[in-house]
Amino acid sequence: MKALIFAAGKGTRLKPFTDHHPKALAKVNGIPLLERNIKYLKSFGITDFVINIHHFGNQIVEFLKENDNFNCKIEISDESKELLETGGGLVFAKKFLDHGEDFLIMNADILTNINITDFVRYHKDIKDFATLAVSDRESSRKLLFNDDLVLRGWLNVQTGEQRLAEFNKGFKPLAFSGVHCINPVMFTKMKRTGKFSVMEEYLDLMLSEKIHGYVHDSILVDVGRPASVLEAEKYFK
Repeated sequence: MKALIFAAGKGTRLKPFTDHHPKALAKVNGIPLLERNIKYLKSFGITDFVINIHHFGNQIVEFLKENDNFNCKIEISDESKELLETGGGLVFAKKFLDHGEDFLIMNADILTNINITDFVRYHKDIKDFATLAVSDRESSRKLLFNDDLVLRGWLNVQTGEQRLAEFNKGFKPLAFSGVHCINPVMFTKMKRTGKFSVMEEYLDLMLSEKIHGYVHDSILVDVGRPASVLEAEKYFK
């Protein structure tokens, strides 16, 4: 299975580090996030990667070269001309991913110990084109799921704004974990082009398709701010 790691973002919340470096090279206990996530996915047998780059992307390319790609096959989806966000970045990387096999997507700034083997097995068993890893934790935005863990909406916890596929029948709010498993048929269903969030596509597609959540209780740290680096260092040595 291939894995697409989103490493293109500007990481503005991680300033001042990201004034001169990509967020994917921010270190937790001395080890860059990108290295941690490549080795994490390798521990589940994944050795074929696509990494998208934009902000100080040359540093990522050089880092991979210095480490001999961590003995993996790594292809670079180069967004140096324009940062395309997660949805646009996925479409831009289509040529690397649209080969009839399911693939994994992971944000470079997420650290977790989700069991990827179990997650992929769940995705394949339900035969959906998209499965989203989610957990019951604090977050400013939540995805809403019915009793069968099918995506039915989105909620901004702070403002109360909602997007719903149907009347909210006591849907369960869960936080997205930045890890998804995708069937490439997704490329035939996405309508947007250019720069956009993949979550916007999921929220459109939930009206006509089944998108399942995979609930986990694993450790997960969004290493988006300097304070979260310290939090991550408690769990990831």
